[in-house]
Amino acid sequence: MRRPVARKLAVLAVSAAVVSVGAAAPPAAQAGGRPGPAPKTPVAVGYGGAVSSVDADATAAGIEVLRKGGNAVDAAVATAAALGVTEPYSAGVGGGGYFVYYDARTRTVHTIDGRETAPLTADRNLFMENGKPLSFDDAVSSGLSVGTPGTPATWQKALDEWGTQRLGTVLRPAERLARDGFTVDDTFRSQTAANETRFRYFPDTAKLFLPHGQLPAVGSTFKNPDLARTYQELAREGVGAIYHGELGREIVKTVDHPPVDPASGWKARPGELSEKDLAAYRAKLQAPTRTAYRGLNVYSIAPSSSGGTTVGEALNILEKTDLSKASEVQYLHHFIEASRIAFADRGRWVGDPAFEDVPTKELLSQKFADSRACLIKDDAVLTSPVAPGDPRHPAACATGGTAAPTTYEGENTTHLTVADRWGNVVAYTLTIEQTGGSGITVPGRGFLLNNELTDFSFAPANPAVHDPNLPGPGKRPRSSISPTIVLDAHNRPVVAVGSPGGATIITTVLQTLTGFLDRHLPLVDAIAAPRASQRNAAQTELEPALYDSPLRKQLEAIGHSFKLNPEIGAATGVQRLPDGRWLAAAEKVRRGGGSAMVVRPSR
Repeated sequence: MRRPVARKLAVLAVSAAVVSVGAAAPPAAQAGGRPGPAPKTPVAVGYGGAVSSVDADATAAGIEVLRKGGNAVDAAVATAAALGVTEPYSAGVGGGGYFVYYDARTRTVHTIDGRETAPLTADRNLFMENGKPLSFDDAVSSGLSVGTPGTPATWQKALDEWGTQRLGTVLRPAERLARDGFTVDDTFRSQTAANETRFRYFPDTAKLFLPHGQLPAVGSTFKNPDLARTYQELAREGVGAIYHGELGREIVKTVDHPPVDPASGWKARPGELSEKDLAAYRAKLQAPTRTAYRGLNVYSIAPSSSGGTTVGEALNILEKTDLSKASEVQYLHHFIEASRIAFADRGRWVGDPAFEDVPTKELLSQKFADSRACLIKDDAVLTSPVAPGDPRHPAACATGGTAAPTTYEGENTTHLTVADRWGNVVAYTLTIEQTGGSGITVPGRGFLLNNELTDFSFAPANPAVHDPNLPGPGKRPRSSISPTIVLDAHNRPVVAVGSPGGATIITTVLQTLTGFLDRHLPLVDAIAAPRASQRNAAQTELEPALYDSPLRKQLEAIGHSFKLNPEIGAATGVQRLPDGRWLAAAEKVRRGGGSAMVVRPSR
């Protein structure tokens, strides 16, 4: 099975390279020193390394570092810092994420869990008030939702372990971008408009993101001098400024005493973050998940994220179905059903392994997947919610216990993918949770704080069944983030992908992988393909191109039920071509299109 897959990938790669146009980073600055707006290109092919993200300025920051001799890790941190400027509602210093790294010298994959943590004083009743769980809206825009940030620690850990440059060096492009500004596009304005009401609850947020009290105009220049100074401080003092210094004390004060406009009438519940929480935080090195799929090795992030286990289990369920020969209807049917089952098992078994007994190895076993795959029928649909299986004691077609609903996760995370001339690869997804995070800006610092703690279950769905995702002291909430790197049988890179999108991240990565590996779509087309997302719910979400297509009716005839989702995810990826070139790919349309660049383009 390995050799046919490898041959098909090689043919696909050459075909993609022939039709793609290379894109390189624009010059660092125009006359007068201000960066010009970087053009967006969804696919690029060439040598010397590649970067793909949702934003052209951020991608250009990574390319700048690669051009100056940095490796993939250096460029990934530079790109992430720049996304903190241009995508401040999705990521930044006040958030967290998961970092997956392929080391070309040793042909091994390593990961960092940089997820935010609950305060050490938190317990399972963190979001309970008067005996009832808070509403999601009340919890989000409050100090109560803010976890200890993990992004700065992740940057430093990655650079210490595998980078070649200092933090201060790789922060320079982002610091310059924050100081000189970037061009506001439709996505930035619309995201600001969607958050305008709650941004006005917090004067510092309104001052920063609603200049002169107005929404930023498309085409205007948005500057963030406060963030530029924050990056300068991190470059000078290191991330200890957050975890042991004055900047950290300012974060604690903001969380515990949210600076609300009294005239707004908003009750921003205080958090319980402390300097002790910051000092105790660690970005954790840990082993990746590994799944064998069609002769390839699929690596991703292990719990506290559920991404690696859930994508991996779904791939294992699909392993014995020849998706390359299936009709489009049968392909989507099996993809949807595998997702439904994998989410059922995720909800029951996955939480922070420092607190929960998570059967990671068993969830990823082919034996367990086979016991679940037999639930799927070609001519019928499973009824959601599907009950979980028992990975420690798999029995054919068996289910047991009570299904746990999928908790809401904010969709405006961001993902970047990087490769360098030495063959190293990074897939990195970072987030502040939902669009705009908690809505709270640290005064004078230029960044929003996360609302990651709302990824916890507020209360058990069923008091009689253990919920592995309840809050706890220092606990990491479960995530769906799924940065993934695929290697061939010789442990050389094939493709790396990832996406934002809350719980839809898992289905987006799964659909992109199967589109590329099984359906033999060029990577940029696998990313662009219209998406479906089933998360053990009564209805499957469809993007408009699927919802309005004949495929929907054909799937409904089998028994599927659907609802419309205007946009699911915003993936990026890189692919290693047989001749040694890199192909970078991003969205063609979603979020205004992504940005793929290489150091030295080729036709």
